[in-house]
Amino acid sequence: MKNKRIGFATRMGAVAATVGSAVGLGNIWRFPYQAGENGGGAYILVYLICVLLLGVPIMMSEFVIGRSTHKSMKGAVEQLTPGSPFKYFAYIGVLGALLICGYYSVVCGWVIEYLWSSVSGNLLGHTTEQYSQIFNTFVGNPDRCVLWTLLFLLLNFLVLSRGVEKGIERIANVMMPFLFLLLIVFCVNSLLLPDSDEGMEFLFDIDFDDLGWKGVVDAMGQSFMSLSLGVTCLITFSSYFKDDSNLMKDAVTISSLDTLVAILAGIMIFPAVFSFELEPNAGPKLIFEILPTIFQQLPGGTIWAVLFFVLLFFASITSTISLSEISIAFLIDEYKISRMKAIAITATLMTIVAVLSALSFSTLSDIQLLGRNIFDFLDFVGPNIFMLLGGLVTAVYVGWVLKKDVIHNQLTNGGKHKASFVQAYVVFCLRYIAPVAIVIIFLYYIGVI
Repeated sequence: MKNKRIGFATRMGAVAATVGSAVGLGNIWRFPYQAGENGGGAYILVYLICVLLLGVPIMMSEFVIGRSTHKSMKGAVEQLTPGSPFKYFAYIGVLGALLICGYYSVVCGWVIEYLWSSVSGNLLGHTTEQYSQIFNTFVGNPDRCVLWTLLFLLLNFLVLSRGVEKGIERIANVMMPFLFLLLIVFCVNSLLLPDSDEGMEFLFDIDFDDLGWKGVVDAMGQSFMSLSLGVTCLITFSSYFKDDSNLMKDAVTISSLDTLVAILAGIMIFPAVFSFELEPNAGPKLIFEILPTIFQQLPGGTIWAVLFFVLLFFASITSTISLSEISIAFLIDEYKISRMKAIAITATLMTIVAVLSALSFSTLSDIQLLGRNIFDFLDFVGPNIFMLLGGLVTAVYVGWVLKKDVIHNQLTNGGKHKASFVQAYVVFCLRYIAPVAIVIIFLYYIGVI
């Protein structure tokens, strides 16, 4: 008997919500500064290869698990392969999502702070050095940092309280088109700036001398972070897909749109950076310290600043909604509790992690984990441990354990679509390429290579 489950009302809503889960600060904040640190074009080329060989196959594997059972990770594995120990990975996925969303919400709080400063007219009118001081002063202020983080979490869970169709799907249908529109407007403006061609040359000129092992590993990790792989997020969302949805088409559409956002973010930022003779390798502070310097030199700078941080807010909340939904769906499926109780439990746990992360730059700055403060520690273990471990487990499970007819039936919708090449490609990548690539990343992080 088919498992009855609430789901997305339309394919467009399902795609918008899943793109929203993938598109986030990882695309607009993390991708540009990593491209800047690793030489631009060569990093982007490696990233695109990682998306093709790692991202799309693992995305399809998560779709197969979720849509075939309409259950979250643990229930899906129990149904597909009874007695398999892979079901216990669900707990790691839930924990990983809670930790990632906890520290991620702190950055989202920073976005609200800068959005408020832009709206109130207090953001512009400073030097680059002063912006650095402003940022450090803000994150070192426990009251303001925690306040904005809690406000963001409140908005996040208010959306989730409306449910899958009226909350997640509806907000994605509104925010994602507007996000793309804002990105395009910013890109056009950047390309019209003087000397913007230098930024485009930096972004797309391929020079492997500036890449190195770090750049390769960063690109691999970014492909996981950007596509929300490895923490059962896409398993959860695909469990809400309709049975007639085309998983192959959806996976290609979602990964293409997600990659497009990352590339557009680079086009938005680097021509402006070079036009105003700033440093492209500014690192994580690029968004909060370098871009305000650019906005104040543009005609209508306040408007540009407001629109930019609105863009970041949209990207932020669509991602945290999906990360939060992982534990909500898990609690509902496994413990048969109401959605509101599951939200309350998730919100409580996530708030604890978020507050600890927000205070790691001030009150709790003396607490060090592996030589990092709490925020930096979670930023390291989230994408580099939990997501990669999850990707490895998913690749091995679908590539080696799950029956091929399950994969075939899901990719072809019971034989309605041709998928022999796609299935062979996905299984090959899951069996041989993804595990090797993930092990290489682990070896790099522990200093072996």
